[in-house]
Amino acid sequence: MRKNGARRAAAAVAVCGVMAMSLSGCGGSRARAAGDDAGGAHGAPGDTDPKRVPGIGDRLWRRVPADSRQMVVVYGAGPNSPDSTVALFTRHGSTWERTRSWAAHNGRHGWTTDHHEGDQRTPVGVFTLSDAGGVLADPGARLPYTRSASFQAPHWWNKASWHDFDYVIAVDYNRVKGTAPNDPTRPQGQSRGGGIWLHMDHGGGTSACVSQSQEAMRYLLRTLDPAQHPVVVMGDKAELRE
Repeated sequence: MRKNGARRAAAAVAVCGVMAMSLSGCGGSRARAAGDDAGGAHGAPGDTDPKRVPGIGDRLWRRVPADSRQMVVVYGAGPNSPDSTVALFTRHGSTWERTRSWAAHNGRHGWTTDHHEGDQRTPVGVFTLSDAGGVLADPGARLPYTRSASFQAPHWWNKASWHDFDYVIAVDYNRVKGTAPNDPTRPQGQSRGGGIWLHMDHGGGTSACVSQSQEAMRYLLRTLDPAQHPVVVMGDKAELRE
């Protein structure tokens, strides 16, 4: 367990838009085949420029830190759809290259640029990725990893959801970096939601998180490197292109 892990494990489990409120907390679906259309968006500046990631327009691109060399992009199928594709891009010199992609899911009601707790939509934006954790032992994560039983999804949830949080990566939306993903602190206030994670998939849309296969989570945990300043850029394809 990471430093101060005992204190962090004792933190209330406040995940994916209030995990304990209902079974409509985070979750995903069985993996779909990821299409070749991982970028999926045409007409954005990055579609033909190797120095840009496909499908991301100027508005969000300007928010990507200059020192970032790893980017997880969540391409949502539509503004009200829970379906998405996750792609990992790595920068080599000045060129971005796609290394892997997977089928995924986002909020069951789609996406929003004004996320509030309980809206069951995933926030659109650019966010750093600083901390990871889960029920299972560290699979070799490069991000600081907190293992704790406190991540366990409640067993009054549908059994298909019990393993949602075996592995999680915290999206730095309304949270304190450098703490365990299930730290309940919300700097912008509880109403703005929080506990937005990349986590394992179970069979439906999520409350606000992004869910994907165990294979994808293990790969990301072993690949995302704090020294490379990883970020996630996420939204529906039309919003990403803006």
